[in-house]
Amino acid sequence: MAKKQKDNYLDYIPVHNPQNSWDEKDGKVTIHMVHRGFYSKIAQTFFHTPRVSHIDLDAYGSFVWKQIDGEKNIGQVADALKAQFGKDAEPLYDRLVKYMQILRNNQFILFRGKDRMPK
Repeated sequence: MAKKQKDNYLDYIPVHNPQNSWDEKDGKVTIHMVHRGFYSKIAQTFFHTPRVSHIDLDAYGSFVWKQIDGEKNIGQVADALKAQFGKDAEPLYDRLVKYMQILRNNQFILFRGKDRMPK
């Protein structure tokens, strides 16, 4: 039986989730996440939770976010991050992979070819 080949995370191509908008001010990115769905409606109605959350990214996160263009893979984003921040970005790959996982788990990004793209 053939072994299943593990995917290299650095080859994944991140794409901004089109369901969220974002803007940039003074070099810092803010993601605007609209809460959709049945349970969000209930929470908004009964618990007065906000319909839109605004997530402010730090300098590293903002730089990474602006590198995501749907063409570069995570390895290329890592190279740009290292060129911009040098040794301050270390441990580069561990931090970047974990950050990308967090962005994906919170549905801020999707991976081209891995995730279903919303309409």
